[in-house]
Amino acid sequence: MNELLAQLAHCIEFGKVNKDAPYPPDMKGQDGADELTQQLLEAGHSASDILSQALIIGMEKIGVKFRDGQVFVPQVLMSAKAMEAAMNHLKPLFAEEGSVRKGTFIIGTVEGDLHDIGKNLVAMMVEGNGYEVIDMGVDVSADAFIAEMQKHPGAAVGLSALLTTTMENMKNIVAKIKQVEPDRQICIGGAPVNQEFCDQIGADSYNPDPQGVVEYLNRLAS
Repeated sequence: MNELLAQLAHCIEFGKVNKDAPYPPDMKGQDGADELTQQLLEAGHSASDILSQALIIGMEKIGVKFRDGQVFVPQVLMSAKAMEAAMNHLKPLFAEEGSVRKGTFIIGTVEGDLHDIGKNLVAMMVEGNGYEVIDMGVDVSADAFIAEMQKHPGAAVGLSALLTTTMENMKNIVAKIKQVEPDRQICIGGAPVNQEFCDQIGADSYNPDPQGVVEYLNRLAS
């Protein structure tokens, strides 16, 4: 692998946003994701190559570490910030290049629930792994999800909830989506839900961590 691509993947994995960022301490004063992405573009690398050969590699590594309990939410958030710094350079170029993304993922926190940290982590991880992400925010109704689905045929849908009181809303949203589009793939996540609840409400996939969502989407895309 090109040395700059390898350095960028390392910055994503360890959350080095830019040269001024103090985290991680052992990379203080070194170029971060921001500078390295710019250098790669100036050297003639395409946005799609930078995504596939650096960002996805770094995000996969931090995702697996998080799933295995080797790192925790703060480290993943720093990786997501580094990925975002790189993506700020790449997003305007994807349309120009006609880059093909792996697929589209619609995600939101269900109606009645205003929590977004878990949802944001999943959205950032999925985007960093090569998907277009439609982040609908929090307190999203079934009608809003369905309206967005109609704009993106074939996109998988992710529902997040943190409160036990909004699990019923998640159930109702899944039922309404399946009534309109029985074959639409829906994955759920959040502290109060589990595989048993997923099976009970007719969702297609439950994942306790962002990497699980990425692997689920990769299976759909393959």
